[in-house]
Amino acid sequence: MSDEPQRDTPGPLDGIRVIELGSALTNYCGKLFAELGADVVLVEPPEGCDLRRQPPFVESNDGTTERSITYFVQNTSKRSVVLDLEHADARAVLARLAASSDLVLDGHPPGALDRLGTGFVELSEANPALVMTSVSPFGQTGPYAHYAYSDLVCSAFGGLLWMGGYADGPPVRPPGDQAYMAGALFAAVSSMIALTHAELTGVGQHVDVSVQEAVTMGLENAAQYYDLQHHIRRRFGGTQRDAGFGVFPCRDGHVILLASGIGGDRFWASFVDWMEDAGVEGAATLREPGWGDSEFMITEEAKRQFWNIFTSYSLQKTKHDLYHEAHRWRVPLGPVNQPSDIYASAQLRARGYFVGVEAFGRGVELPGAPYQLSETPWQMSGPAPRLGEHTADVLAEHGLADDERERLFTIGAVA
Repeated sequence: MSDEPQRDTPGPLDGIRVIELGSALTNYCGKLFAELGADVVLVEPPEGCDLRRQPPFVESNDGTTERSITYFVQNTSKRSVVLDLEHADARAVLARLAASSDLVLDGHPPGALDRLGTGFVELSEANPALVMTSVSPFGQTGPYAHYAYSDLVCSAFGGLLWMGGYADGPPVRPPGDQAYMAGALFAAVSSMIALTHAELTGVGQHVDVSVQEAVTMGLENAAQYYDLQHHIRRRFGGTQRDAGFGVFPCRDGHVILLASGIGGDRFWASFVDWMEDAGVEGAATLREPGWGDSEFMITEEAKRQFWNIFTSYSLQKTKHDLYHEAHRWRVPLGPVNQPSDIYASAQLRARGYFVGVEAFGRGVELPGAPYQLSETPWQMSGPAPRLGEHTADVLAEHGLADDERERLFTIGAVA
């Protein structure tokens, strides 16, 4: 028998049972539930869920083939069961699992489970309070519902790809699977709403999450700009949006400065005071009347002049120095942190953000939760499971006798 993930204290979702028919679309959602105390069983096909084959990979020191960093990070604290849903017996097992669960997370293409006879209608027959959340690139309906997809495609269709990159270059994809992550976050929120409704009424429901729609929610006011002013917001990358608003180089990297363009440029005077106090050549010219003219501030000449004045100072300073000096002068400025800066962040370390876990035959640290609950804390209760690690345990927990479990393993319905 394998070790079930264990928590030190009950989580806020303790007692919630989740069956995750996993994919890259659902794995992070399932992780959010698992690390708040829910029992999340990742149901995988014999070849494993797709994230197990997604790079980057790491050298393993324990002789296993489980080497995907992406899979590991998104599936901690879960249990793994292998069901070959092409087998009628495996489909019967899935129905049995769902009958005593609260939530099913579905990452299959629209209609795929219905064709197998394991869709929401069938699985909820024995469990009217069951919630099923289906996450798909474009939702379960509409002309695009069955289109092939990737995170890049979802980002492009959602509009986020247009907003990233440099003004004079092509759109640039955000790092990682940001579109999938957006869908997973909205899946978690909508699932909790449906679970609350089911607890209050005894009535479950099918939750339909579109990754495209989740991505579009992240465009801030771009849609409103077009609706109200027929203005298409454009990417400006690291360049200055207007003079004093953008990314600037410093001695050990870059900082983002917002000296203009906020609240009627209410920080401009403080910025000029700072530059004059530091003895920066040309700082006094920034008090001239033209710098208060928004039409002038967006010109290339204004941006060039500001760049020359500020970078003559910033290139002599580190990110840390500039941040603390700007804080003293009450000027909005932040360091552009690299991954190494994030990992070493005194703030994140003080809050215990990174947590240790065994992985790949060694101890590693992973990002934790961006929130803290005083009474029912978040907790990573174990590493990501090996493929099929908990199949026998879960089948026993759901009442399958020894001989029936042995039969299912023998015919290949489970593994």
